[in-house]
Amino acid sequence: MGKLISKLALEDKDINVVAACDVKNIGEDLANIVGTSDPNKIKITATKDLKEIIKDTNPNVAVDFTVAAATEKNCMICVENGIRCVIGTTALSQEFLDKFEIEIKNHHAPAVISPNMATGVNVLFKMASILTSYLSDWDIEVIEAHHHRKVDAPSGTALKLGQILSETVGSEFEEIAKFGRQRGPNKRPVGAKKEIGIHSIRGGDIVGDHTILYAGPGERIELKHQAHSRSCFADGSIVAIKFIAGAEEDKIYATREVLGL
Repeated sequence: MGKLISKLALEDKDINVVAACDVKNIGEDLANIVGTSDPNKIKITATKDLKEIIKDTNPNVAVDFTVAAATEKNCMICVENGIRCVIGTTALSQEFLDKFEIEIKNHHAPAVISPNMATGVNVLFKMASILTSYLSDWDIEVIEAHHHRKVDAPSGTALKLGQILSETVGSEFEEIAKFGRQRGPNKRPVGAKKEIGIHSIRGGDIVGDHTILYAGPGERIELKHQAHSRSCFADGSIVAIKFIAGAEEDKIYATREVLGL
């Protein structure tokens, strides 16, 4: 994701890339790593030097698609320096989100945080809330599939879907979410009534599939989004960068707000 977003940002006439941080490829030309040209000849610098990098380059927006532990540390540094953030990292702690939002208000530096930046996924969120309002008495299951290197399960997108579905049926997500169903030794089959099942599949190089299954008496509906490549996430991130650069309200925005959904 870092390579894809960097390439698009370097090629976008409305964006001026001033720095790139990583834990590897230190000293390498960013353009060479991502496969494009860069008149500014930005070199990759060590993330551990983030405070000095901010001081030297004075960025307006920072983009973070890493892992929760790194995001929670580095984006806090960014917001404390008045830098607006676009965050695509999942599995962020509620403690971080609560503190981050306070710092956003203190430093007038709004952020976009989304488990999925793809336009289609965010339309899926919207359509799921509408469809669920008509099918709240049906059984509802969420099935997600990703590549075998993905470290969190369920995906942040599946969790977001579960939250949307539970809100639509008027229940608390924590009360009705059922993560997988097992029938192992000394375990009885578990039914699906008045629950939202969330199931994860990890295999191969699957970019990202999300399906909502609505099952009623004698019929069913499946609402599905499939990502064919990570470019859809990168495209959405560029839109988010441009949006947050001009956002006026000091808060955490979701991608649905970026897209006007």
